[in-house]
Amino acid sequence: VIPDSASMDRPAERPRGVSRKGVLLLGDALVLVVLAAFTVPHLRRVASVDRSVSSAALRFGAVTRGTLVRDASAQGRIVAALHPTLFAPVAGIVSLRVKAGATVTKGTLLAEIESPELKSRLMQERSTLASLESSLSRQRLSVQQAALRAKQAEALLAVKLEAAGRALERDERTFKEGLLNRIDFEKSKDDVRIATLELENARSTARLEAEAGAFDVRERELSAERQRSVASELARQVERLSITAPFDGVVATIAVQDRDAVAANGPVVTVVSLDAFEVEVQLAESYANDLAPGLEAQVQWEGKELQGHITNVSPEIADGLVKGTIAFDGEEPKGLRQSQRVSVRMVFEKKPGVLKVARGPFLEAGGGRKAYVVAGGVAEVREITTGAVSVSEVEILTGLREGEEIVLSDTAEFLGAARVLLSK
Repeated sequence: VIPDSASMDRPAERPRGVSRKGVLLLGDALVLVVLAAFTVPHLRRVASVDRSVSSAALRFGAVTRGTLVRDASAQGRIVAALHPTLFAPVAGIVSLRVKAGATVTKGTLLAEIESPELKSRLMQERSTLASLESSLSRQRLSVQQAALRAKQAEALLAVKLEAAGRALERDERTFKEGLLNRIDFEKSKDDVRIATLELENARSTARLEAEAGAFDVRERELSAERQRSVASELARQVERLSITAPFDGVVATIAVQDRDAVAANGPVVTVVSLDAFEVEVQLAESYANDLAPGLEAQVQWEGKELQGHITNVSPEIADGLVKGTIAFDGEEPKGLRQSQRVSVRMVFEKKPGVLKVARGPFLEAGGGRKAYVVAGGVAEVREITTGAVSVSEVEILTGLREGEEIVLSDTAEFLGAARVLLSK
């Protein structure tokens, strides 16, 4: 039996320095301090945000300074520079002489319009013209006959005046010799005066008849000329019943079937020239004020960028679109085909030295007045003012500084929050 443990106890010496347990406790304390240093700011940010969104689905962009090219892109199609549609001059039955896709030369007969009514009118008007021309010839002959009669009458009266003058000379000598009484002498004088008046009257009458005849002839000439114009116009219309190719090219489309009844001014056939092509493009009506002849344009065709310019802009807007035509600069590329689709980029303006950012859905979501600026994992909304907008970039007038980063994606899911936490 051991009475107590005093004999086995030995005094223990306290180890110098920090014990192992103290080291462990000190390490835990340091870890907690470090975690607090990183966690407290995060907790503060979390506490100050209104919403949290994953940043994995978002796209960001930096605000930079440089040249902004205000442009627009659209889809266009290759069309022939010359592609007229030929119309029926009058109503009738059409007889086709070619098929779609046929190659034609200038003057090739494409179709004929049968119009018996028009041809009958032409015959009637030509008959009327012949009648008027015959009447004109008769009138000219009548005027010549009247002039001849007036000339004969004038000649006879001139002879009569000469005879009266000679008779007066004889009677005057006889009267002076006392062999003729005064009554007969005075009568001879009266005969001379009468003959003179008759001659003057005949000459005046001849002039008046000549003028009246000239007026009658001119009137009939005008009637004949008017009728000749009517007949010529009908002849031209009859000639246009034969529709011919205006140039060398290809028959693109035929709007009617053979032996169809076609209305006056109805489309019949379209011919395109393969010598020159251009690009037909349509843009939203918001660009209507920017489109103008001479505007620079680039056409993307088979991996190549072709330079061109706007040559024509439609004066009207149809279905919210405005139509323009682009001509190629320099030599036209080979291998273009009618109705081939191409991409078109039009340059409206170049603005150097401006603040800009890549274009994204944020522009429409914020109406161009709001953007979310990213800093420290938090996106904060900020009022901005935008200027020119191109296909790929947006000009920033106020609200942002160079080097700042913003959310380019659609910010509708932010629900208008002032501060949004961007989680990983």
